[in-house]
Amino acid sequence: MVSLETPVCDFNRPAIDFSLSGVDGRTWSLEDCAGEKGLLVMFICNHCPYVKAVRDRIVRDTDELKQLGLHSVAIMSNDATQYEEDSFVNMQKVAEECRFGFPYLLDETQAVARAYGAVCTPDFFGYNADLKLQYRGRLDESRKEAASPTVRRDLFEAMKLVAETGQGPTEQIPSMGCSIKWIGE
Repeated sequence: MVSLETPVCDFNRPAIDFSLSGVDGRTWSLEDCAGEKGLLVMFICNHCPYVKAVRDRIVRDTDELKQLGLHSVAIMSNDATQYEEDSFVNMQKVAEECRFGFPYLLDETQAVARAYGAVCTPDFFGYNADLKLQYRGRLDESRKEAASPTVRRDLFEAMKLVAETGQGPTEQIPSMGCSIKWIGE
């Protein structure tokens, strides 16, 4: 397992459209996912210890952001043939068990992850109402284990600012996680 950090936020880079199958049986596009105040695009998977450590916090924060008009979507781009835990069937199980309140989509060809420049799980891309990038940072101090429940909620605070002002914070700490498992690598 290779551990990587995300690059610095490329402010105002436009969100890239997609058409991906969700665990709910529906096909989702960027427009379908976006909220009135913006959109949080998350690249996650089922087997990554960094993601497993914070699933409950992701659910908590995305539920609270939805109340601010900011919607979320999770995309799984790993090569599921190499990682059975990341299969579509297991994605459905995880979404149900963890009570995901957002679409959980399969990027089977990995084209969406490549278009976004996603490098690891979790990798967070926070967009404003104009779907311009304003945040590319961590959820909080958690790594392979969840940090103390009292730590600063970096992602939530940044996206709350985006919902309120349309702009993200200038200071952002990169997310860290397992490398995306690319097909053929």
